[in-house]
Amino acid sequence: MTAETTDREAGADAPPPDRRREQRGWYFYDFACSVYSTSVLTVFLGPYLTSVAKAAADAEGFVHPLGVPVRAGSLFAYAVSASIVLAVLVMPLAGAVADRTGRKKPLLAAAAYVGAGATTGMFFLEGDRYLLGALLLVVANASLAVSMALYNAYLPQIAGPEERDAVSSRGWAFGYTSGALVLVLNLVLYSGHASFGLTESAAVRVCLASAGLWWGAFTLVPLRRLRDRRVAPGGGGGSVGPGWRQLVATLRDMRRHPLTLSFLLAYLVYNDGVQTVISQASIYGSEELGLDQTTLITAVLLVQVLAVAGALGMGRLARSYGAKRTILGSLAVWTLILAAGYFLPAGEPVWFYALAGAIGLVLGGSQALSRSLFSHLVPRGKEAEYFSAYEMSDRGLSWLGPLVFGLAYQLTGSYRDAIVSLVLFFSVGFVLLARVPVRRAVAAAGNPVPERI
Repeated sequence: MTAETTDREAGADAPPPDRRREQRGWYFYDFACSVYSTSVLTVFLGPYLTSVAKAAADAEGFVHPLGVPVRAGSLFAYAVSASIVLAVLVMPLAGAVADRTGRKKPLLAAAAYVGAGATTGMFFLEGDRYLLGALLLVVANASLAVSMALYNAYLPQIAGPEERDAVSSRGWAFGYTSGALVLVLNLVLYSGHASFGLTESAAVRVCLASAGLWWGAFTLVPLRRLRDRRVAPGGGGGSVGPGWRQLVATLRDMRRHPLTLSFLLAYLVYNDGVQTVISQASIYGSEELGLDQTTLITAVLLVQVLAVAGALGMGRLARSYGAKRTILGSLAVWTLILAAGYFLPAGEPVWFYALAGAIGLVLGGSQALSRSLFSHLVPRGKEAEYFSAYEMSDRGLSWLGPLVFGLAYQLTGSYRDAIVSLVLFFSVGFVLLARVPVRRAVAAAGNPVPERI
């Protein structure tokens, strides 16, 4: 029996009261860290770090970190890309240590509090301190990715197979709830900053730092309720090397299931486009369309609300038309969204709101259905390792979209050209997914083929 099997059975066989207590604690990490994704990464930091970089730029609009000329407007995208590369280097090491020792909780605490500390430190991002801002972003974003990998690894331990979808969905709902709640508080503070005795810049820095404080405070709940499991003798390996070796072994095993691998490749391409749109939309709105932070905050709130409704609606469509067709339809909508974004008039928030509404309607559903479709393509008994590769591979490629966005702006000086360059990810992803015979892929994985998929 492997350590992984022991953990899974411990989660499934634990007394219901203990299991429910752990599950409720697990939900709260999503509640804690999702505020970073919404308030910091999606709304405030992109425009603010760009303004700080512009304050430090030369007459041609370039800053020179380590002597390398970089357009001030590309700095945020490059920092996001660098943070993901760092996360990919650290995640296998953290995963290997967790597997070897069975002590995920101390590692989760370390990643969470490094990220929360870096986010809180953004309060000191002012003047021309663009290098400080870029460094804090790289540390916080990489820490979030590592902590989420450890957090997701608890799911097989705290929930049996029959309840795992429901537990995972509740965690997702907790995250969206906290993101919306804190955005409302941010909106009140930012829009009324003068009445609080704050400058606009100070209000942004308070919003950034408060996300770090929120992240750190609510992380205490899962740290109190989650528990580490004992590793079976010899089950954890002897060094951090098995983290990479397991990933390589899983990818080699996937070669025996080429249709599963084909779907994974398609997902990685179009999901990179999704993640890049989310992280770069605020810069596009502020820098290209000239919209204020109040408009950006309310637009992201609209996305948060409609993402839940969109996921439920796309779930109903999938029951009628199958998950693959529904995802393909959502990718077509994503392509239209980017095309419409290219032509959005500056200074017209109503059109930006319309685009945000469209993003919300396809955001949650396209990601949720992709995960559920992949679950049908995983060979029985290999769920944990395949989903580990799914997570690792996702993080491994999602640096490419921000890099393409940053390079497009670097070369053209136009955010409209940068945003439309992302059409490539959705169109290529569409073609790759359309070529996957999912019914045959499910059967090849040894799973029963649903009536509609």
